Amino acid sequence: MITLDEFDRRLLALVRQDNLLPARVLAERVGLSLSAVLRRLRRLREEKIIVADIAIVDPALTGSALTMHVLVQMQQAGPQTMDAFARQIARHAEITGVWEVTGDDDFLLKVQVGSMEEYDAFTRRALGEDKGVHSFTTMITIRNIIENDIARRPLRD
Repeated sequence: MITLDEFDRRLLALVRQDNLLPARVLAERVGLSLSAVLRRLRRLREEKIIVADIAIVDPALTGSALTMHVLVQMQQAGPQTMDAFARQIARHAEITGVWEVTGDDDFLLKVQVGSMEEYDAFTRRALGEDKGVHSFTTMITIRNIIENDIARRPLRD
């Protein structure tokens, strides 16, 4: 297991909120030299603690304003069935997240679409035609509290 010190944790907290902060700003905020921050960031990426540098896109501005969370229960929960479903479902453009979960259901999907008609077409194509799917339950997101607001939250030092 990788050991993170307090500087690493503070650095990670800052880049989680804005990974475009210049290294000199990060250095000032965590109390390290510029070269120390650059070394730590390189190590955190090499050790896969920082897995990816991504952008959070506002779905309302890209035509995918509706977010659904879908719980999927499979007919059988064997490793081959689960892996095949995970590979197949991830190919759909509407899918923005897939998690294998515990409990009565087997998967949690995050689906983003522009309308209920698009969602209906997606479920028919992706879930209704899959013989391995026993059932699914849809939860429509009313308001996204953290993900959309992350860029507006003040940084915590």
